[in-house]
Amino acid sequence: MKVVLIPGDGIGKEISESVRRVSEALGTGIEWDEFAAGAEYYDESGSLMQPGLVEAIEADGLALKGPTATPIGKGFRSINVQLRQRFNTYANFRPVHSRVGVKSRYDNVDLIVIRENTEDLYMGLEYKIGDDTAHGIKLITRQASERIARFAFEYAKKHGRHLVTCVHKANIMKYTDGLFLDAFNHVAADYPDIEHNSVIVDAMTMKLVTDPTQFDVIVAPNLYGDILSDLCSGLVGGLGFAPSANIGDNQVIYEAVHGSAPDIAGKDLANPSALLLALAMLLRDHDMEDKAKAIENAIDEVVRKGEHTTHDIGGNAGTKEFTDAVIAELGEVR
Repeated sequence: MKVVLIPGDGIGKEISESVRRVSEALGTGIEWDEFAAGAEYYDESGSLMQPGLVEAIEADGLALKGPTATPIGKGFRSINVQLRQRFNTYANFRPVHSRVGVKSRYDNVDLIVIRENTEDLYMGLEYKIGDDTAHGIKLITRQASERIARFAFEYAKKHGRHLVTCVHKANIMKYTDGLFLDAFNHVAADYPDIEHNSVIVDAMTMKLVTDPTQFDVIVAPNLYGDILSDLCSGLVGGLGFAPSANIGDNQVIYEAVHGSAPDIAGKDLANPSALLLALAMLLRDHDMEDKAKAIENAIDEVVRKGEHTTHDIGGNAGTKEFTDAVIAELGEVR
């Protein structure tokens, strides 16, 4: 199986090396097709992506991506957004699970956040009206809204989930979010055996931090989904344990959702767990459940024991030492 590997910026190269090592130790048979992309590559070459990257993703159908930096308030548009729009990976899939040994406010979180990934304000349809006014367009279509709602219900049906919650702001944005909510309710009628409800986005943030166990599968437009998925990651110990998948009809791009952390890049300090968990998602989706579970269990054991944990979770180990410990815990799956 060939998989495009995009290490990205900052700590991306270090955590990508962890992925290579764990994949090899597990005997996954993955052949990595590595390409550069991001701000660092742009500074070197004047291009955001190495030639051949797009074609490789088209051919292989699978990519694993580390963090890429995006300038704030200026410069180029997010590479993540560009790749999602280029390959129409319309569903951003974010599992949020409590992990053994990770200190957090809750120990029983089990959520799936599904975010529409191609439109809303993230389409970047904005322009300046003079020096002191800017205008952005929030684009919501019925086709994309029904497609993501159906994705959420199909996932719930396949995996025995009992509730799908639509997040919106239709009380204020009656046309755009109103359309998203209407599309959700229309699709929900096709799944009478699955409970569904809807929650206004600001109320949703309060409800999640008060009691996340009242939710199961959450589906939202692009912007709200982005914000809520990070909030949910905070319920289980932070972005260091937050993998995701960008899913389209023909391509899937798995990634760690945290940033490039340039302040610790090259210092052997990064926690590679999120990208390793993204690898586990990839393996699970390709009938390697035993290897996916081995990665998850190994990470949990390393964190639980606390002898080889990274600085972000209270330890003193570096990226390489943490990875060594994970490999030692992989067990008999190899």
